[in-house]
Amino acid sequence: MEVQEIKKGASFLVEGTSPQEIFTPEDFTDEHRMIIKTTKDFVKNEVQPNSETIEHKDFELTRKLTRQAGEIGLLGAGIEERFGGTGSDTIAPLIITANLAGAGSLALTVGCHLGIGMLPIVYFGNMSQKEKYIPGLASGEKIGAYALTEPLSGSDALSLRTKAVLSDDGKYYVLNGEKQFITNGGFADVIITYARVDDKVTAFIVERGFEGVSTGPEEKKMGVRGSSTTSVVFEDAKIPVENVLFEIGRGHVVALNILNVGRLKLAGACVEGAKICIEYSAKYAKTREQFGKPICQFGLIKHKLAEMATRTYIADSMFWRTGGLVDGILASVDLLAEDSGQQSAKGISEYATECAINKVYCSEVLDFVADEAVQIHGGYGFIEEYPVERIYRDNRINRIFEGTNEINRLTTLDWILRKALKNEIPLFDEAKKLSGELLTIEPAFPSLEDGPLEYQQKLVDMAKKVFLLTAGAAAQKYGLELPEEQEVLGFLSDIAIEIYAMESGLLRTQKAVESVGEEESSVKIDMVKVYVNEAMKRIDDYASQILAAMETGDVLHIQLGALRKLSSLVPINTIETRRRIADRIIEAENYAC
Repeated sequence: MEVQEIKKGASFLVEGTSPQEIFTPEDFTDEHRMIIKTTKDFVKNEVQPNSETIEHKDFELTRKLTRQAGEIGLLGAGIEERFGGTGSDTIAPLIITANLAGAGSLALTVGCHLGIGMLPIVYFGNMSQKEKYIPGLASGEKIGAYALTEPLSGSDALSLRTKAVLSDDGKYYVLNGEKQFITNGGFADVIITYARVDDKVTAFIVERGFEGVSTGPEEKKMGVRGSSTTSVVFEDAKIPVENVLFEIGRGHVVALNILNVGRLKLAGACVEGAKICIEYSAKYAKTREQFGKPICQFGLIKHKLAEMATRTYIADSMFWRTGGLVDGILASVDLLAEDSGQQSAKGISEYATECAINKVYCSEVLDFVADEAVQIHGGYGFIEEYPVERIYRDNRINRIFEGTNEINRLTTLDWILRKALKNEIPLFDEAKKLSGELLTIEPAFPSLEDGPLEYQQKLVDMAKKVFLLTAGAAAQKYGLELPEEQEVLGFLSDIAIEIYAMESGLLRTQKAVESVGEEESSVKIDMVKVYVNEAMKRIDDYASQILAAMETGDVLHIQLGALRKLSSLVPINTIETRRRIADRIIEAENYAC
């Protein structure tokens, strides 16, 4: 993709973006499409025929399939060739992780390995660590894991209690503590873990064979049952000093930035999982007959299919927009340089807000889509024989790991406000400017002269003003106490998420219209119109609750009056529009846009 000027993270809230600035699935290169085919063929031909065996924890098979993935290049994407990788861009590993979604539990195993299990060394390891560990991880001969969570530190991850003490001879750090809910814990060869060195959080590369390292029994889980989830126990574990990752006391930099990448990769897997649900649902709805005709012909089923497809399209647009941003900034990082860790940390952290937004939004889209897929299948959706039953169980974890969605909502606002306080984005200046315009500002209305989606563009611009209004009022009302007002932060975060979602779908569709015209983009246009129509109602509700929590009487009345102008909406005929979307999905028997 063409390298664009690096945009500040969270700047979407205060400035516009042109359609040509974003990366979309329509921009995939021939190489990207080949990677998609290779990944999907691997899932279809090698994984799915063995899905039942995998589900019963045949970890020898899991390791064999992981090695096969390495042999065909799926584990080396984005890795320097000198370390056994393919040297491709950052888009390639995102494509692979996303398109492994159909692999069920193996997708979690490989996704963990590809992301949080290997990337700490890729981005933060020194040259000797990279040379020692990455080739085996990239080939699948070695499998990685990431051990951060502890029995008493879940969402508050950096309150960990595992301790590391330097040995008298200075050759080892002696680790004592326990990690919990570790994916790949039962068989991982290389485990990235964290411990306190003189109360400073520090990252370590731990090998399974190191003295004092053991694992607990497999957890009995609701879903992703074919993946390994165990505790990892350190009892006077001896970790060589050369296995300190990055710097003593800088483990939080590794942990938080790797989680940012992990959140983005998780989002992609959720998007592709939603597409799979839509395919199963569309095919079932065409063959299941009730009252003398296929249920796909009933209005409420069409409503479900259209809403499933619309939210998936928006999530897809958001994910690849963010993938393009991350690819652009990491393209400037020299992973062979001595300061590659500092470069990586700076680059990845720039889009922490967008990565958290993706994690929240895409996991909740899959949650919605999987639930509707079960509903469309009716009683059969509750039966293990039908794949949507497993998808429904498997997807529930997505709102919990990589930071719960509640934590991600809070940190989203935290990062936005930090950028504003550092004047990296002019949030408070724009909020102050808006306050002087509220008396004269006019609601957005559609016009006969509007081009395709021009009214939706006006609504997105107004939604940004709603965020400025509410965020500015909250900052003024609560000051330094704002972090304690979690409900207000949650609603502000939801507004920011909706803005990024609306704008991502809008920009992708505008870009498509410019490229192939309105007729070829008609389904995309319909999806954006429906989504923006519904999102503006949600934004108005979130903002109303924020304002009502802060003020009463005349002040609240004035603020709500300003909000009504900003969130004013001329609704579209969503029933007719959703029917058109659904007809396209039913015809294709798949997600289509």
